Amino acid sequence: MKQTPDFPVLLEARDLGASHGQLVAVREVSLQLKAGEVVALVGSNGAGKTTLLRTLAGVHPAGGGSVHLAGADVTALPAHRRVQQGLALVPEGRRLFADMTVRENLLLAQEHRGERRDGPPAWTIARVVQALPALAPLMNRPAGALSGGQRQAAAIARALMTNPRVLLIDEVSLGLSPRAVDEVYAHLAELRGQAGTTLLLVEQDLGRAMAFADRVLCLREGRIVLAAPAAGLDRQTVTDAYFGMEHAT
Repeated sequence: MKQTPDFPVLLEARDLGASHGQLVAVREVSLQLKAGEVVALVGSNGAGKTTLLRTLAGVHPAGGGSVHLAGADVTALPAHRRVQQGLALVPEGRRLFADMTVRENLLLAQEHRGERRDGPPAWTIARVVQALPALAPLMNRPAGALSGGQRQAAAIARALMTNPRVLLIDEVSLGLSPRAVDEVYAHLAELRGQAGTTLLLVEQDLGRAMAFADRVLCLREGRIVLAAPAAGLDRQTVTDAYFGMEHAT
């Protein structure tokens, strides 16, 4: 996807901070996501990626700075209010209701969404299945009976049912087989092509992140140490940022 300067900024963090007790996990992070953009957030274990996504979504309290959605300051809003405003998180571990069918999980999410005032039509089960056709034969299966890749697709679909403007996906491929990872990225490619969804995703696989995203952000010790378009970005540059070797000789 080609980015142009006139795309509106949908999600913005300004000097955002977050802690776990005395441990500072996110340090004065500033970032912007434009409409329709796909941004990959990478970094080593413990870099603060999950905490950053949870803080953006309102699941974890901010210790400083602010979060803005479509120009509105949502820093003081709890997570469910941010969902209603159009900011949805697919958490690490999927967290579907295992005893409920996929359809029931999706309908439950629909009950908690806000009203869409602009943009594409509201998400319905029919529209979700159109965007993620592999879910069609799974709708009446218990979520607990799905494979890892299928659960990830169902978790993404559940988030879509909240009518998000911005979708945050934590640890896209964590714990999945290579085949399941292929399936999940095929789902995301379909979603991206049909719906133009704005995505911020955490991904440990550098190759996947760089191939799929429009931009790559690298987080180290709670700070963004690299922000660059994925096109033309080489793996060594990202690896150096990962480990703090940008100035190594």
